[in-house]
Amino acid sequence: MSLEVRIKKDFGAFRLDVDFTAENGVTALLGASGCGKSMTLKCIAGIEKPDEGRIVLDGAVLFDSEKRVNLPPQKRRVGYLFQSYALFPNMSVRQNILCGLCQEKDRAVRERRLAEMLCMMRLEGLENHRPDQLSGGQQQRTALARILVGDPKLLLLDEPFSALDGHLRDSLKIELRDLLARFGHEVLMVTHDRNEAYNMSERIAVMDAGRLLCVKPTKALFADPGSVQAAVLTGCKNIAPARKLDAHTAEVPDWGVKLTTKQEIRDELRAVGIRAHYFSPDARQNRFPVRFAEEMEEPFETILQFRYEGQKEDSPPIWWRLPKDKKPQRFPEELGVAAVNILLLYE
Repeated sequence: MSLEVRIKKDFGAFRLDVDFTAENGVTALLGASGCGKSMTLKCIAGIEKPDEGRIVLDGAVLFDSEKRVNLPPQKRRVGYLFQSYALFPNMSVRQNILCGLCQEKDRAVRERRLAEMLCMMRLEGLENHRPDQLSGGQQQRTALARILVGDPKLLLLDEPFSALDGHLRDSLKIELRDLLARFGHEVLMVTHDRNEAYNMSERIAVMDAGRLLCVKPTKALFADPGSVQAAVLTGCKNIAPARKLDAHTAEVPDWGVKLTTKQEIRDELRAVGIRAHYFSPDARQNRFPVRFAEEMEEPFETILQFRYEGQKEDSPPIWWRLPKDKKPQRFPEELGVAAVNILLLYE
């Protein structure tokens, strides 16, 4: 099964232009707030109409501007979990879930599907509770039950953890990940949180200002983001303009260094990135004199900021992140980074 999305929509000051394919499993749309992630979901669900393009789900055309096809939301077999869950506050868990079966007239089928959802979502005993009597996790599971009871072919999750307190999120990520694995169809999840994207998805589509920058397997994206914006969104703290000197050497003027890379450098190199935990006083490659700048303490890690000996004074200091028990007694005179850990960024 697959989802094909190729759409454009002009909002005046903002233009949505995305083109991607998602297959079985979870694809995360990762990007900053306002980049068009949620609008993409709404276009797929039929809540918003694109100006042009095509949306195809498992061979069924949901939208095609040229052929004037635009199926209404109730005919798309797409489940949409809103950030707020959108449960009916005056209805019980049972009544909310049965709303997802409004097209099913057979009472026996309705009751069977309801029982299956209550069991799957671990909501037995809560059938008569209203949303305000449920925990955040129970509300989320009720909203998902209402969606899944209708057997959708595609599940859209819009910031599924944003309505939850921070201490609930980690445990609910595990619950939701296991549930989605049993769902068996495509899932498209919107998030601005790189940890959620990493934990929940098999692949990530990076969005910026209405454009889709890339779609890569999750671990491959973090290993090689490919663009400045993707590097920022995946948490890279050290990014600087760079230019190609030869196939495996990049000059970084702001840092006053020339870096050796394992990857072959293309002519259109724009910048390089180095993740904060890649530095080591023992690394022999890309090893340069450094001087301490500042220290920041986190609950379980220490961030030591430094500057290269020839670094421009108006450029920001470089981050070196390491566990607290690995913090050196004295700041090293030199730090290195393996050539394989130099990120090459092209746009």
